[in-house]
Parts: sequence; structure tokens; C-alpha cells
Amino acid sequence: MSDDTSAISGVAGRYASALFDLADNARALDQVAQDLTTLRRLVGESTDLARLIASPIIGRAVQGKALLAVLDAAGIQGLTRNFVGTVAANGRARELPMMAAAFLAELARRRGETTATVTSAVPLSAAQLQQLTDTLRGVLGGAKVSIDAQVNPDILGGLVVKVGSRLFDSSIRSKLQRLQLAMKGVA
Repeated sequence: MSDDTSAISGVAGRYASALFDLADNARALDQVAQDLTTLRRLVGESTDLARLIASPIIGRAVQGKALLAVLDAAGIQGLTRNFVGTVAANGRARELPMMAAAFLAELARRRGETTATVTSAVPLSAAQLQQLTDTLRGVLGGAKVSIDAQVNPDILGGLVVKVGSRLFDSSIRSKLQRLQLAMKGVA
């Protein structure tokens, strides 16, 4: 990721760049990408885990041990496990989700894939993700599509899909906001 076309910057970008280079040299890009996707899903689904990595009060050693225990339980080993341990030891655990996103975005960019950020109120099943990928591929003229699935219960239902500068918002929250605005005009 050291080339000038990389969109990654900041601390999270530097860590993601280092991980990318290590994974590339070890021919483990796919495994690391899968591990980071699993880690992001775990953080998104567990408020306790999200609080653990974001807390400035919890010491680095405790954060590191807890994160490694979570990774062990999830079956994440090798390079990704070592990376997370190093990140926690360096006091950067709160930036792990951004590092994972930067890594996955760079991998998609290098593979010529378009990344779509999809936010849903509940986690999407593998079948739903595949159907969404197929639909987006059709909308985008057959381009390779990589989905960055995120969970945000605040949208209540539906999906928010962002591809580049395009935003498709079919969330219930947005529909309720539009209805509320329309009702203000009637009153």
C-alpha cells in the first residue's frame, strides 16, 4: 500500500498498510481479510467488545488479553492475531475497526472491486449478502462488488447502501423522517 494511489492515511492507514504488506508477503491476504471481516462483525454485534476496545480506562495489557481471548474463541490465528496483539500493546485498540476497514478497502481497490457500504438494522445472512452482491453487480454494470456490511439498529429496518458518492437509503428511519416532514407541511 505504499503506492501513491492509496486512499489510506493516518494512524489506522499506516497500521493497515503494514498489515497489508505482511499479508501480501505471506500470501495470506484472503485469510487476513476474512479474519478482519469477522473481527469487524464481532465488534459490531457486541456492545461489550466495542466498549472494551474504545475504553481509555482499561489498560493495554488487559485489552490485549481480552482481545486475544475473543480472537481465539472466533478461531482467528496467525498474522491477524499477532497484529491485533501488537495494536493493543501499542494502545491503538480503539482504532482496530478503522484499520480493518482500511485494509479491506485497499484489498478491494487493488483487486479492481467496487466497495459498497451496506448498513442494516440486523446482521444480514450469507444468502442475503449474496443476493445484494448480485443486485449491486447488475446495477453497477457487472463490476466486481465487495460489500462492507455494518449493523446499526438505529435505522430500524431496511438498508442504507453507499457506493462511492451514491447513496441508496431505504431505511425505515429515513422514511419516517420524510413522513414527518410531509406532515409538517399539512398541519
